[in-house]
Amino acid sequence: MTHRKIAFSLIIGTAAVALVAQQSATEAPAGFTTPTLGQTISSTGELTVTPGSQSISNGIAEPPGDTFALDQAQFERKHDASTGLGPVFNATACVECHNNGVAGAASQFTEQRVGHNDANGNFVNPTITINEGANTITGRSIVDDRSICPQAHEQVPDTENIQTLRAVLNTLGDGFVEALGDHTFLAIAANQPFQSNGMIHGEAIQVAILEAPGQTGVGKFGWKDQDPTILSFSGDAYLNEMGVTNRLKPKDVTTVCKVTTDPEDKPDALGLADIDHFAQFIRGTQVPPRDAVLAATSNAIAGQNLFNSIGCATCHVPTLTTDPPGTIINGGAYTVPVALGNKIIHPYGDYLLHDVGTGDGIVQAGPADTANKLRTAPLWGLRIKARFMHDNASTTLTDAIQRHAGEAQNVIATFNGLTAAQQQQLITFLQSL
Repeated sequence: MTHRKIAFSLIIGTAAVALVAQQSATEAPAGFTTPTLGQTISSTGELTVTPGSQSISNGIAEPPGDTFALDQAQFERKHDASTGLGPVFNATACVECHNNGVAGAASQFTEQRVGHNDANGNFVNPTITINEGANTITGRSIVDDRSICPQAHEQVPDTENIQTLRAVLNTLGDGFVEALGDHTFLAIAANQPFQSNGMIHGEAIQVAILEAPGQTGVGKFGWKDQDPTILSFSGDAYLNEMGVTNRLKPKDVTTVCKVTTDPEDKPDALGLADIDHFAQFIRGTQVPPRDAVLAATSNAIAGQNLFNSIGCATCHVPTLTTDPPGTIINGGAYTVPVALGNKIIHPYGDYLLHDVGTGDGIVQAGPADTANKLRTAPLWGLRIKARFMHDNASTTLTDAIQRHAGEAQNVIATFNGLTAAQQQQLITFLQSL
């Protein structure tokens, strides 16, 4: 067989596989199905989780001996200094921030990020002095709001003139996002300039996969796409938001007032560390559901058509399909499970970095050109948020839309050209998400 025939056969074979995968794809289960677990104090003073929580997973298979309820219990577990909290931290449990009606959802909380530029215009992380000048915290842009003792408390020095707040992100349905595979995001990025006459050009950055040393993947989690996988995200957040060291992030940023040894997150009787339970919980959540009643109204339908026609959908991509079950992703460290494979999701996001005029000047995992870029905010679950954009500074959807500029300036100009009735229809559509 000639090389040309071989290539043609490979193309046809690949297309056939893709067609079969597309034909077998089904809608991902949707629902706010992770109400926080009830807790009671027994007569002996023990804290116990009330059995029979109504939480329902997306059907993901659990590791031997594990349950979705146990994963969620670890996601909601509160820490103190004796269990590894701090020395600096923002929250005592994952659910303390990721909770709005159900565990895993976005909330009103924000974190603080700061830094400055050097003489050449390059971003530099801050040096935070603590313990009356005896110690410093360096190497990261985050500044935690809380500490386990006064000596470890962080305060921003005057030198750090780049400052921003970052809103807590939704984690519901992120298991399906992870199962999309890097090729999905690379294809979207490659296609956007053609869709927008060169105006919109999302950037996909390659980030180290912490659980697969030496491997990288497209960043998709965090406002700067600083984490490529859910497990990497879990390990990163456990350290930076709660100060709990783990096998992926094994060293605390300071030892001031520290009473535990690293790493603090150790495997349980099932052989699973906390970060494994966190990842399993997030991967097991259903996608945020739409308001079916509102979505069916004529105004919401008209608004959706406008959303697509004026160009919002170029970045806020409505529909994506995950890779087939059995696909090996995350640098070989994870295989797409049956519950997450060949699933159709509607995140209304591309998970790429864009300059839409609201950039914060901070560089994290990407190159210098990402300083004024932020990840497109997926719009699913928007209806249970009261504040919007990366900094939670917009209190209305109209204000959030008007804050778009840069790559989105033509889209916003078109939106501003709509009638007041049409603009309200588009807002009604957004309120149904």
